[in-house]
Amino acid sequence: MSEFQGKVVIVTGGAKGIGRGICEAFDREGAHVLCADVDETAGTDISKQTGVLFQCADVSQSNVCKGLVDMAVSEWGGVDVLCNNVGIQPTTSYLPAHELPEEDWDRIIDVNLKSRFLMSKYAIPVMIERGGGVIINTASVQGLQSAPGVSAYAASKGGDLSLTRQLALDYAKDNIRVLAINPGTIDTPLVKEALDSIGGDEAALRAQMAEAHPVNRIGKPEDIANAVLFLAGSKAGFMTGSYVNVDGGMMAKGAWA
Repeated sequence: MSEFQGKVVIVTGGAKGIGRGICEAFDREGAHVLCADVDETAGTDISKQTGVLFQCADVSQSNVCKGLVDMAVSEWGGVDVLCNNVGIQPTTSYLPAHELPEEDWDRIIDVNLKSRFLMSKYAIPVMIERGGGVIINTASVQGLQSAPGVSAYAASKGGDLSLTRQLALDYAKDNIRVLAINPGTIDTPLVKEALDSIGGDEAALRAQMAEAHPVNRIGKPEDIANAVLFLAGSKAGFMTGSYVNVDGGMMAKGAWA
């Protein structure tokens, strides 16, 4: 029997891309999975295809985050694993910092970083009562190195890594481990949006993306989901406050940008 059988997992941004891969992986392992996402169409689809429970939710809002934790407690009695996965990088935000509208900065930081704080704020007391838990933040290689024109996104991902370390220190005594994953380029709707905004030969652009990774391919959602399962499990029981690069060797290569 899987160690995740009957465990309670919340995944933000769980209806598509990396989040969907994480939801499906925990569902296959027998966990109770609550998927939070603003995309109702994608959320309805995952709930039909799997045993995942979907809730339409904008996790940049405090009351919404509290409601998700309350729902998990009401449905299944607690929270064991929180995957703070949601992330946005609108193509309209690819601008020099002085040209980025303040409202775009605020929205990216609220969704990509503040949501981590809010979901953790409400999940941690439940985890403490349960005797422990695991929080996994989807950060990015952008939190370690950056590229031009993504000031808000890069700041949010650097914040992910710093918050991961800080929460790990605060709650180690409560048997709560806090970790982060830094994906490289993963084949998700966000990548498709970026390619569409660039225009031109999509196959050639994808080949260029693949070549940026030493393993010569871009990642798949299941590559991230496999790492999340490991980090959430007992085999990673001595790990907290750190991050894992799941990036096809991108960071090993150095200045990828």
